[in-house]
Amino acid sequence: MDEDPLAPKEPPPVEEPPMRSNGSSVVFALVALALILAIAFFYLTNDRREDRRAEKITEAAGIVDNAAAVVGDAAKNAADALRNRN
Repeated sequence: MDEDPLAPKEPPPVEEPPMRSNGSSVVFALVALALILAIAFFYLTNDRREDRRAEKITEAAGIVDNAAAVVGDAAKNAADALRNRN
């Protein structure tokens, strides 16, 4: 009925620290995978971007070459027209 105040008492039960759930490790794995994919995508598209730049430079050089050919043809035609008059 009454408890003896001098009797040894049992220590309170020790609570175990909460363990990491499987859900948090899955989330971590998905975040790591997304990061790896984002880095890979950046490097793959960066190569394409450099290819597009080189292609645009080549195209611009071709346009300049065509314009120079047109100017050259016009100059030749003008010179031929002057020769034919004399």
